Amino acid sequence: MNVRAQTVAAIGAFPWHSYVKLCKPKVVSLVVFTALVAMLLAAPPGDLPWTLLLAGTAGITLAGFSAAAFNHIADREIDAEMGRTKARPLPTGDISRSAATIFASLLGTASLTLLWFVVNPLTAVLTLFTLIGYAVIYTRYLKWIGPQNIVLGGASGAAPALLGWTAVTGQVGWEAITLFLIIFVWTPPHFWPLAIARREEYAAAKVPMMPVTNGVAYTKRQTLYYAIALLPVSLLPVLVGMSGPVYLVGATLLGGSFILRAWRLLHVDSDRQAMKLFGFSITYLTALFALMLADHYLPLGSLPAVLG
Repeated sequence: MNVRAQTVAAIGAFPWHSYVKLCKPKVVSLVVFTALVAMLLAAPPGDLPWTLLLAGTAGITLAGFSAAAFNHIADREIDAEMGRTKARPLPTGDISRSAATIFASLLGTASLTLLWFVVNPLTAVLTLFTLIGYAVIYTRYLKWIGPQNIVLGGASGAAPALLGWTAVTGQVGWEAITLFLIIFVWTPPHFWPLAIARREEYAAAKVPMMPVTNGVAYTKRQTLYYAIALLPVSLLPVLVGMSGPVYLVGATLLGGSFILRAWRLLHVDSDRQAMKLFGFSITYLTALFALMLADHYLPLGSLPAVLG
């Protein structure tokens, strides 16, 4: 076999697909979308800073991939116990723990280097805190603390929108905090329906998710309460002058739909209904941020800022 054939064979044998799985691209894509929207909201519509936009998107994407890979490493044992995760690369042995650690570390290093030198140090530092918060504090500690683990760990998932804002502006303002709060409050009613549907798997893995520790009925009520709380929080962009009437109407309709679906889940004893709400929650957040972007670029103007 010649050198070229050996190279092709080696490339073909490398577990590319398994490394892609480590990155959780579907999950990270939503995270990156919220960050990108935040960057576009922070930038003047007629003068987009393309270098910051491209570098910021790449850096936050790499950080998301790194966090996902570290999560695989920390959760490898419980992943082996759960039906929906037992086929992941570490439980199956497709990738070793040491190889995954090196891969995750390289992604994280590349992300922080790019953000520090091309974007700004503040975004790099906040990204580092986010990585530590998700890969270490949440995955290794908060996940096991009790039924409020998702609430306590929600900051890590909410941070990328804030990072997107700081990537362009170099500072944290009311707008960035608003975007952070929306995702922070959205996270529990997004995740708890999935936890309801997968409660037996979480119980087998001894992960104290709310449906396991407090029961399904209690979790459904908490989901409804957070869906109700999410509606006024989702209107904060109007309050701080980020968004105008288009977003106001759209966010109100989306929030009302979320509440109605959570109410329906409360009165329907069906895991299928829980998964429907889980799926809708993803559509909700995507549509909400898309509305912000549309409102920002439509020539209707924003309502006056209350907080200045």
